[in-house]
Amino acid sequence: MTAFKPQEKGRANRILVYDTTLRDGSQGEGVSFCLEDKLRLAHALDDLHFHYIEGGWPGSNPKDIEFFQAMRTERLKHARLVAFGSTRRSDKRAAADANLANLLRAGAPAAAIVGKAWDLHVTDALRVGLDDNLRMIGSSVAFLKKRLEEVFFDAEHFFDGFKRNADYALATLRSALEAGADAVVLCDTNGGCLVHEVADVVRLVKREFPGALVGIHCHNDANMAVANTVEAVRQGAGMVQGCMNGFGERTGNADLCSVVPVLELSCGKRCIGAKNLRKMTVASRFTYELANLGRHDAQPFVGDSAFAHKGGLHVSAMLRNDRIYEAFSPEMVGNNRRILISELAGRASIIARYPTLSKHPEKQKAVLEEIMRLENAGYAFENADASFILLVKRLLGEYEPAFDLLGFRASTEERAGSKLSEASVKVRIGDVHLHTASEAEYGPVAALDLALRKALVHVYPFFDDFRLTDYRVHIVNAQAAVEARVRVVIESTEGRDAWGTVGVSENILSASCEALVDSFQYTIMRHGGKAAAHWRKRLHSM
Repeated sequence: MTAFKPQEKGRANRILVYDTTLRDGSQGEGVSFCLEDKLRLAHALDDLHFHYIEGGWPGSNPKDIEFFQAMRTERLKHARLVAFGSTRRSDKRAAADANLANLLRAGAPAAAIVGKAWDLHVTDALRVGLDDNLRMIGSSVAFLKKRLEEVFFDAEHFFDGFKRNADYALATLRSALEAGADAVVLCDTNGGCLVHEVADVVRLVKREFPGALVGIHCHNDANMAVANTVEAVRQGAGMVQGCMNGFGERTGNADLCSVVPVLELSCGKRCIGAKNLRKMTVASRFTYELANLGRHDAQPFVGDSAFAHKGGLHVSAMLRNDRIYEAFSPEMVGNNRRILISELAGRASIIARYPTLSKHPEKQKAVLEEIMRLENAGYAFENADASFILLVKRLLGEYEPAFDLLGFRASTEERAGSKLSEASVKVRIGDVHLHTASEAEYGPVAALDLALRKALVHVYPFFDDFRLTDYRVHIVNAQAAVEARVRVVIESTEGRDAWGTVGVSENILSASCEALVDSFQYTIMRHGGKAAAHWRKRLHSM
């Protein structure tokens, strides 16, 4: 565990970042972290220099108990681990409450306890008196504060409670602060607040408790979580809570991948610093990977499309000054600028994507017309950069295929209750014909991939690190029913860089094979088309 420096709380413009992906984020639909996932993500968040990492609710489930046990032997370099729980039960003393005992047993140096700030919730859900709830809050905080380094009070439904009974909502904060809470966190639990409402309430809370560290915890039911979080900081909040990629219950929590860059780049606040901000895109994608969820391409700052430019006029202007259509530089958050190729592209777009075209003005029109023709047939090159490069090279006469696919077969059958796919390919390299076959448990496309490898690896021996990382199918003209064309986009990599290829056909296997062949051709081109030594001699003599 790291030794957190309390004086950092008071640093001018310093905003503390409190991540709850491992707890609140894991409550999102489709999100499930195993123990190893949680440990890896904790270290990734620590590497971002987040200040607090909420690890879970010890006692609520075996996985969270195991996580806190495992973290006893792990070392966080920058963040402080926080255990989450609730105030004591109304019929228990703090010292005899099992939930508070579990927080202490977790071994984390800090705890966050949630309590009711909405009088309706107190009387109708907890079914206790309003004063009883205040005593529950105060005694729970005081009990933990004597035993832990830091204790935070999460005021659940604070904004709803404030609208109904402002005096009582403020009384819950007062009870926590008088008991020694290090911060009070205002929760928009239902996610329905608007920016002006958050601004008014946070401003009043800061005026009522001028020396208190105030946190903000927003849900995204009205798509306002990021805006509300930023506005709370503008009104004096010194801690922001949220999740990576906006994970969380229902529509999620405030997305820290947006909150932190906005505060750093637009508001002049210090959260994690410019150096760590450049790690944000990698951390975002790592979180998606651990959660086994597809990335949100249009996600601000860290999404694949965040700095993607498609319209020809946009690209032309960007080439003169990239600030014209970008509020921020992609490098600031570790992302990349992308020039997309489509039927909307102009000459500036294709030149930006393939600069050599500037030396061939006579070919530019032909390239644009071919792109438009292919896109009209169902192709899309936005995520198929490798297929676009191969297309341009062919039109410029700069490319000779490394091999020709003469034909293929693929089938799937059930054997002993399991499905097994088999594929065979016929390939020509020079005037040498190769015929190979392979089997795969994961479908005919996987079998085709293996069969192509088997045919090519003896000639081009650099496919050890080559693998397919994504496979997507889109129906181009669904109204044609069984005669509809499909577009297949395949993403491939050799470890670091990734590239996309595309194929279109009425037959999904033909479309897949077209995209596969492009990926193999592009990989060979990346290696300079170098064949194995004994094959080079043989091919040159043909």
